[in-house]
Amino acid sequence: MTDTYVASIDQGTTSSRCIIFDQHGAIVAVDQREHRQIFPKPGWVEHDATEIWSKVQGVVAGALAGAGLRADELSAVGITNQRETTVLWDRATGAPVHNAVVWQDTRTSALCTELGGEDGQDRFRDRTGLPLASYFAGPKVAWLLENVPGLRQRAVNGEIAFGTIDSWLIWNLTGGTDGGAHVTDVTNASRTMLMNLESLEWDQSVLDAMGIPAAVLPEIKSSSEVYGTAVGVLAGVPVASALGDQQAAVFGQTCYRVGEAKNTYGTGSFLLLNTGNRPVPSKNGLLTTMGYRLGNEAPVYCLEGSIAITGALVQWFRDQLGIIGDASEIEPLAASVEDNGGAYIVPAFSGLFAPYWRSDARGVVTGLTRYVTKAHLARAVLEATSWQTREVVDAMYQDSGVEITTLKVDGGMTANGLLMQHQADVLGVPVIRPVVSETTCLGAAYAAGLATGVWSSLDELRAHWKRDAEWTPRMGAEERDREFANWHKAVERSFGWHQEDAG
Repeated sequence: MTDTYVASIDQGTTSSRCIIFDQHGAIVAVDQREHRQIFPKPGWVEHDATEIWSKVQGVVAGALAGAGLRADELSAVGITNQRETTVLWDRATGAPVHNAVVWQDTRTSALCTELGGEDGQDRFRDRTGLPLASYFAGPKVAWLLENVPGLRQRAVNGEIAFGTIDSWLIWNLTGGTDGGAHVTDVTNASRTMLMNLESLEWDQSVLDAMGIPAAVLPEIKSSSEVYGTAVGVLAGVPVASALGDQQAAVFGQTCYRVGEAKNTYGTGSFLLLNTGNRPVPSKNGLLTTMGYRLGNEAPVYCLEGSIAITGALVQWFRDQLGIIGDASEIEPLAASVEDNGGAYIVPAFSGLFAPYWRSDARGVVTGLTRYVTKAHLARAVLEATSWQTREVVDAMYQDSGVEITTLKVDGGMTANGLLMQHQADVLGVPVIRPVVSETTCLGAAYAAGLATGVWSSLDELRAHWKRDAEWTPRMGAEERDREFANWHKAVERSFGWHQEDAG
């Protein structure tokens, strides 16, 4: 058998990567390039979509060169992407009409409050699975249409295309102004707050409420099918998958059965639980979202807990406080003491996401005494990630009745053994890290390879998954409960610090 290769484009918040995998799911080559973060005003975060497309072409060429492969030796390319980031572009010229508005951007907070009206945050939750929050793409589109001069009329006329980053890349990969496919997949569509979770189609009542013309929207496809054939640097390669980054990690971690869950530890953390072929509504601050859909098969849904700040807290500890010089220094510093010395850090730097969704919260450090050292604070930094994850796991159980028996983990923070041990301790279940840690890219590659015959079944993909490390709980139940109660007291002290500006 000749070797078979699949490329995966991972367009993330800070960089773009291309990883080429072989038919065993092993990494053959990687290329990565960062792009600019643009901050026009406090709370506003933008990207240059043209720059992102240029970087993507660069990393694809770099990965091919690194692997010593030509494009015609690839069986497929898949895409995984930062999710709610929003691009509007001119269909005739291909030029973005404004910088991309990034998922972290909070400019739509007042608009979301206005849209909620008497119904509040849950106005569209029964249809979309999402609370009204500045996180999601729909309000970002509404804001752009309202604030970019002349854009609304051009949108009504069908001159403007909207997409999350997957749509922007697929459109450009497949020809752009020369017949590019204007599509998205169900996972990315489910993060716009514009898709009906039951019908998997754009919800006209939500579009009307937000004043978004249907003419701007991409066609919703499955996560694993051929959307078109690439031109340019990937000429002739089928573009065969798209998954939002967290859903791609679910797929790459082979969480294909109900009750299987993964947590990705990055800037923030995202815990997703497979709930099967029906959406599970949340009454406990979680998001009901798509997991994936393979071709014409029944869709798979997830509950998601989004934690805003985890790895970013380590960056703050390093960059703003200067207590460590490199992120890797936090583990030995934290390990030099037995516990947190009574100190807790709640990283609500721009509010709290799941399960609270409190935009009025701000970060607090509590429990300080003269006994507390920088080592205790380092431990509190790491423990904040574990406790926030525990809150999400508890909410998932309350919503679904599904108990997580193990947690599969990925992302940069999983290199920190002390954190992973504490995570197992506070959950009371084993925490398992896979051999291939690049699970977002792997998930997109798997979905593209399934669509093009590289792999034949989910069972075959599951057979590729191998564990690299496992941490089992050591903490007693009494200590766990006591520490968790202290964490809750700290969280409550973060509430009510910031008043939204209604202007």
